[in-house]
Amino acid sequence: MYEQDELARYGYQQELSRQLRFRDLVAYGLVYMVPIAPMAIFGSVYASSGGMVALAYVIGVVALVFTAFSYAQMVKAFPMSGSVYNYAGRGISPPAGFLAGWVILLDYVLVPGLLYLVASVAMHATVPSVPVWAWLLGFVVVNTLVNSVGIRMTAMVTRVMLLGELIILAIFLVVASLAVTSGKGRFSWEAFYNADTFTWSLVAGAVSIAVLSFLGFDGISMLAEEAKGGSRQVGRAMAAVLVLAGVLFIAQTWLAAMLVPDPAGLLAEGDLNGAAFYDAAQVAGGGWLATVCAVATAVAWGLPNSMVAQVATSRLLYAMARDRQLPAFLAKVSIRRSVPINATLLTGVVSLALGLYMASRADGITLLSSLINFGAMVAFLVLHVSVVVHHLIRGRSRNWWAHLVMPAVGIAILAYVVVNANIAAQRLGLAWLTLGVIVLAGLYLSGRRPVLSGLAPAAPQQLRDVERV
Repeated sequence: MYEQDELARYGYQQELSRQLRFRDLVAYGLVYMVPIAPMAIFGSVYASSGGMVALAYVIGVVALVFTAFSYAQMVKAFPMSGSVYNYAGRGISPPAGFLAGWVILLDYVLVPGLLYLVASVAMHATVPSVPVWAWLLGFVVVNTLVNSVGIRMTAMVTRVMLLGELIILAIFLVVASLAVTSGKGRFSWEAFYNADTFTWSLVAGAVSIAVLSFLGFDGISMLAEEAKGGSRQVGRAMAAVLVLAGVLFIAQTWLAAMLVPDPAGLLAEGDLNGAAFYDAAQVAGGGWLATVCAVATAVAWGLPNSMVAQVATSRLLYAMARDRQLPAFLAKVSIRRSVPINATLLTGVVSLALGLYMASRADGITLLSSLINFGAMVAFLVLHVSVVVHHLIRGRSRNWWAHLVMPAVGIAILAYVVVNANIAAQRLGLAWLTLGVIVLAGLYLSGRRPVLSGLAPAAPQQLRDVERV
């Protein structure tokens, strides 16, 4: 089949099960992004943007449209798991791929831990008799078991969860719209632009927080080896998910902004308890709507969102281990389930440990969010560079629009956002990158320099069958 031939060109066998259709990929991406994701960070984005929360999401969509376009270009060129790790490694050089994979590990490894932590804290607030650690353990165990059964089970569960999220969002949109038109809120376009507070650096800082809601559309590229139709379906699904989620994010944050009970207080003091969106929901429909939105957000982050995040993380670990750039045991694939079982289990263990540790810190959620966003945006920058190097410089493409203009605009927007990001995130992110450089130097010194299959003369260890269990 064509999909198998895509991998065979690079010396890999088709080991993962190709069962995902276009609708499965779209559902996966939407669940990963969480259609109601802005509910959890609405107050932080509102305060950091001077009230222009909808504008922050509009700019986020625009910025990531260019990123999605670059992903589509690279997934067609290299249709395999590994995302930016493979695209930079094959489009630029293997060492660049290793560092790109290392940077995006900061995103992928930390994301499940953050999601479990946010969900567990929210559920503990709703049901105080159950401690945070118990919620964490429950979420991790359930998701790890589902992901270990196989990608088909994961796809089925995520579709059901997605339907539930969309129902909750529809209820909020209807009730909030009626509330605004009936006078409970103040109709305004200030969530899109407020001349009294607008500055580009202010909005860019807010975008660096809001981008957390968009992380996930890129995770679809991790499923290139499990998608029917291969790279063609993956590119289409990424574009569809980004546009659909962007519209939903903008609509709910605009309505919520018009229903905030104390705008001046939120701007002055910030969202101290993370309840700004639920306060707006209470103004719109009463306590029942606030509770429904809060519980739905917690469940969405703790189950379907973290479930698909765990899938993406395990595929990245699998791809890097397959190329001998991480320990070989992570490349083991279950024969019965056709899933990278060791990588899946390790992701669950790390997520649990990270969540428990960060739960003990007052700034745990904020720190994790900043680090994840920084890692993702730096990885996106590398992705754009990969498009230019692979297609324009090496391939001598004359498609200037696709292989120069689009990635260049993406680089400019993301670079501006990174420069205006959280200072602590910048420092810790650069420290992580420095550690990656040290690890890369260690690989060279030990004679294990990064080599990707298909980029060098075939050697037995490069073309060996991945060990199975």
